[in-house]
Amino acid sequence: MYRDKSLLPKEGIRLAALGLLASEGPMGYTALAQAVRQFTGTFWGPTLDVMSSSIELLRFEGLIEVGADADRLVAITAAGRAHLNELLESGVRAPSSDFRKLVVALKLRYLHLLPEDEQADQLALLAEACAGERARLADLRAREGNGAPGFLAWLDHEIARIDADIAFYTRPRTLRG
Repeated sequence: MYRDKSLLPKEGIRLAALGLLASEGPMGYTALAQAVRQFTGTFWGPTLDVMSSSIELLRFEGLIEVGADADRLVAITAAGRAHLNELLESGVRAPSSDFRKLVVALKLRYLHLLPEDEQADQLALLAEACAGERARLADLRAREGNGAPGFLAWLDHEIARIDADIAFYTRPRTLRG
């Protein structure tokens, strides 16, 4: 994790794999790898340095186990579940990026796996991250005053988008499991 307790890219891959196993149950090794690649690739193309955080490493660390039977199903361990909770409870960096979008999507995808009070805390953290980004842009908008019309229109658009995100994260109980 970064110093601010937000996720590194390789931890986004871990969150995807552990979240899938926790919510969907045991699955084949290949199916797990494909599901992680498909979901994360929707937001952020695979890169070698991130994808190198393989399922084998999760197994080596004791976060998952591979069955000895013919199906060789992969399942999350108790240590994996604890690590998943740590990843779900991490912060989200404010700047917009494809990786940030991936982390938010993963958090919301597996939010129901946390206790209800922690779900509310995580939604509040997402709203707070947006509020910080909004404050930065609103300050810039105020400083620009009569600046270039195209830039001011873009700032207004971004502020409205962030306001919609904040409203989305603060809706009572609609996002929680």
